[in-house]
Amino acid sequence: MSENNFDIVSAVDLPEVLNAVQQSRKELANRFDLKGSESTIELNEKESRLVLISANEYKLKAVHDILHQKLVKRKVPLKALTAGAVQAAAGSTVRQEIIIQNGIPVEKCKEIVKVIKQSKLKVQVAIQGDLVRVSAKSRDTLQDVIALVKAKDFGIHTEFTNYRSK
Repeated sequence: MSENNFDIVSAVDLPEVLNAVQQSRKELANRFDLKGSESTIELNEKESRLVLISANEYKLKAVHDILHQKLVKRKVPLKALTAGAVQAAAGSTVRQEIIIQNGIPVEKCKEIVKVIKQSKLKVQVAIQGDLVRVSAKSRDTLQDVIALVKAKDFGIHTEFTNYRSK
């Protein structure tokens, strides 16, 4: 019998995020309502986080909206972004951190495994670091698992990769 498997992952294409940030910065420099507000977007690729800074909450929301538009155009899933609270910053400005999710947190992995096991489908499910591997003898069963996971909202961005037939 052949064994088929795939991985459930949550990954964001950081070069696309970088491109979206650069496009957003250009728009911030040219927007009439944001001129002189010293609004900026900083990307820390190592920590997978964005920092938005602006003069006040209204302008920060405009910066946020511009960034979201650029991310959507570059097909970066907004579900993979977790926005923190708006905080007061130096020089009477406000800032907001946005964490870019790369990898599925352990508690979400466990939740995905639980849902798949409750479905009574004949598959083997294993958590491997920050992804979930699903194996089965039948490709159709794997397709059923993909449909099941897509139908349920886990509150995170999920993708299906590494589909293999042996």
